Amino acid sequence: MDKIEIRLANKKDAKFIALLGRITFTETFGHLFRDKQDLLNYHNSTFSVEKIENSFTKPNNIFWIAFVNRLPVGYAKLKLNSKSDFMNSEHSCQLQKIYVLKDFLSMKIGFRLQNILLKKAKDLQFEKIWLSVLNSNEHAINFYKKNEFVEIGNHDFQIGKEHFEFIAMSKEL
Repeated sequence: MDKIEIRLANKKDAKFIALLGRITFTETFGHLFRDKQDLLNYHNSTFSVEKIENSFTKPNNIFWIAFVNRLPVGYAKLKLNSKSDFMNSEHSCQLQKIYVLKDFLSMKIGFRLQNILLKKAKDLQFEKIWLSVLNSNEHAINFYKKNEFVEIGNHDFQIGKEHFEFIAMSKEL
């Protein structure tokens, strides 16, 4: 039987998180990039070990990391005190990332990471949590809707030459 462990991540986990971010981002979004250099540039700017290490020094960031049989397979990031243009809440936080390697999605690790993250947000007495999801990522949209998130707006984001449309979603805590 597979042993699943989820724990708070620390700066020593930055190399795992950086690698997981690169792999899972490519698994999910890599096909959307016509120019693979744009994808590589995004990896280098967003998922460098140094950038992740710096994220650990910011008090508003909390990371969790998931292991299966001691192998890192996913992570989640919660950003505290993060407002959204789409809602009027002074005490909100952002579910910035839940990334799980494709081969481990069936183990419901993303659901477990989400529950831990939501519990922490509630324990810290936040009123709402929000996130952005690519509007063509039906798997993620359905996952969040099934977990009581509702659509609150739309916005665009550009990576290199690619333009992406996102749906902002939120949930009362």
